[in-house]
Amino acid sequence: MKLIQSPSKLNRLVHQLKRKGRRIGFVPTMGYLHKGHLALVKRALKENDVVIVSIFVNPTQFGPKEDFKRYPRNLKRDQKFLKQVHTDYLFAPTRRSVYPKGFREFVSPGPLAKYLCGPKRPGHFQGVATVVNRLFQMVAPDSAYFGEKDYQQLRVIQEMVRRFRLPIAIKRCPIVRERDGLAMSSRNRYLSTKERIQARALYQSLLKAHKLIKGGERDAGRIKREVRKFLKPYVTKIDYVEISNPSTLVLVKRVKGSVLVTLACFIGTTRLIDNKIIKV
Repeated sequence: MKLIQSPSKLNRLVHQLKRKGRRIGFVPTMGYLHKGHLALVKRALKENDVVIVSIFVNPTQFGPKEDFKRYPRNLKRDQKFLKQVHTDYLFAPTRRSVYPKGFREFVSPGPLAKYLCGPKRPGHFQGVATVVNRLFQMVAPDSAYFGEKDYQQLRVIQEMVRRFRLPIAIKRCPIVRERDGLAMSSRNRYLSTKERIQARALYQSLLKAHKLIKGGERDAGRIKREVRKFLKPYVTKIDYVEISNPSTLVLVKRVKGSVLVTLACFIGTTRLIDNKIIKV
């Protein structure tokens, strides 16, 4: 695996690869990799000739009181993981190369950012859309891989690609979970031993929603109340529990067809998210 930090060097490499007819898969990350990230990389390796993974902790998607400064970073550790799965290239750009002095080309995330995490994290999805668009410009991939754990992020990126008519296939990959159901996340490392045990309740609450819906409950309000009731003893704060249309993210009052059940909770000072698509 080769480490590249210069966008111009990456550009020359991509140009050479495309001249040879090589198909390029891309996995953008913020680093501190776990098995969920590696599952994206492995799928990309199966479906492409060359795979580029990026590591960049994007400052524009963090709010002023969020965890940008303490977000876990360990490039050597991440390089070791990526070598183990035979990644071709690691792209680790600097902040200045992603956001040059005077940068103003911010990307609107569109109406999908009005729901769920959007109101709770103002500016977050503008930062996500902007950095992913910048990375797409640098990498020029044929396919890019995103996990369903960050479902709203996935939908924002899908819509951005559609809106800008980018020639990139967005590949949606299932959530990778720990044995007890907790969705893998770089932020899980913030949890104490006791908090890590409590965090199991997030997935268990989604299973509760699944059981209610499969049992015939169609009132979204009742389902959300039951999920909240289940979560309350285990979490410090419930940011939201919502039931939405999986495509538009618009909140629904009645369960029909497929619905997206999403939640965001604080356990201690750590904010965790999870979701499950449930078909009637």
